[in-house]
Amino acid sequence: MSQEINVLALSKGTERYLFLFKDKDRKEVFHVMARYASDPELSFTWYDAAVLSQKIRQDDSSPTVNINSMDF
Repeated sequence: MSQEINVLALSKGTERYLFLFKDKDRKEVFHVMARYASDPELSFTWYDAAVLSQKIRQDDSSPTVNINSMDF
């Protein structure tokens, strides 16, 4: 059984934000991004949250490719 993990990364200065999540957990990722955006001690902004949220939504409608089945 395939357990696909989505990866979303953002690098801002010395801070790195890495989100690893399954499709069923997308809503929780939105909540985490909102929490990060509202934290004044982080450089993560509401703009960052909006851009990454849009990327997640775009990927939701994109076809997926299983690299395990590809010939290299």
